[in-house]
Amino acid sequence: MLHPHDDYPLHQTPEPFLHVGTDSPNAYDRYFFNGFDRSGERFFAVALGVYPNRRVMDAAFSCIVDGVQHNVRGSRACPADRTDTAAGGVRVEVIEPMRSHRITVDGRHEVRAELTVTAMSPAIEEPRFRHVVDGRVVLDYTRLTQFGSWSGWFEVDGERVEVDGFVGVRDRSWGVRPIGEPMAGPPSVPQFFWLWAPTVFDDACTHFALNHESSGRPWHQSGAVTPIIGDDDAPIDPGRVQRAHTAEFDVTWQTGTRWAERITTRLEVWNGDPVEISYEPVLRFQMNGIGYRDAVWGHGKWVGPDESARDRIVLDEVDPLHPDMIHIQAIARARWGERTGIGLVEQFVIGPHEPTGITGILDGA
Repeated sequence: MLHPHDDYPLHQTPEPFLHVGTDSPNAYDRYFFNGFDRSGERFFAVALGVYPNRRVMDAAFSCIVDGVQHNVRGSRACPADRTDTAAGGVRVEVIEPMRSHRITVDGRHEVRAELTVTAMSPAIEEPRFRHVVDGRVVLDYTRLTQFGSWSGWFEVDGERVEVDGFVGVRDRSWGVRPIGEPMAGPPSVPQFFWLWAPTVFDDACTHFALNHESSGRPWHQSGAVTPIIGDDDAPIDPGRVQRAHTAEFDVTWQTGTRWAERITTRLEVWNGDPVEISYEPVLRFQMNGIGYRDAVWGHGKWVGPDESARDRIVLDEVDPLHPDMIHIQAIARARWGERTGIGLVEQFVIGPHEPTGITGILDGA
């Protein structure tokens, strides 16, 4: 099937542009955005994923208002034209690649939004995520991280929140990762250790990411420091990014959970001084609200040809060891030397992790 993009010299295979380069059912292409004020009191997140070999497109918008996380979820049959990036009333538009994006939520569930994010850093291409378990490729994808500033508003049941002055981070990833209904075969003991800590300071942004095996051996680690760029029309120079060659951390878990009470990250950058940042969590966002580990609205699951719903999560009532609620983003105050900033620490820890004393599959610290 031909598409207007076939008129551009962008092809990576002999196939037309919309033909997927792998027959894996776990092929995906995904957007993620979040935004938060500098006090750490307000937060929202947006996600949209395309799963062409499962013929599914899904999206979600989630925001925290007065201790309640409101989630709007949508899923549809993936259109042949995958540039139609909307599901369940949530739409993602690329205004200018690597520079500006627009998010809208149409209000069908009394949640509305008109949001625009403008880049405040270069896009940081992370090292390839490739994880092989028992000879089987489980993950194989590319991801970028980029910081931005927000304008616009979102509204829940008539209460409007202006987001001018909010900052945030987006990631874009594509490749192969476990999605949709589980693949057939013998079960395996789950283990996944993931920390992600993008952070905004007045003059710079920092990026930290790592995956560990249960022994603590990293199979992925990355980090970077980038200056904050202006909103003029000059090209965003990726050469201004200082890359890290090591990413390490210390963590103290909240008793009875797999959520961090305190965390410190350390980066050794190739062409700069070591970077050590300490984090104090002030607000918790449940990643289930945008589809992670949700029994019905999980990424790539077939819900119907054009479906949407709204639900809510009362944050003080969450069971921290419920398997659908372990995965969080903790909005956190950050300190880097004399600098103070705001960021988040995403945490997803299933199975044992020897260096931090976590044992079993879902038991708390």
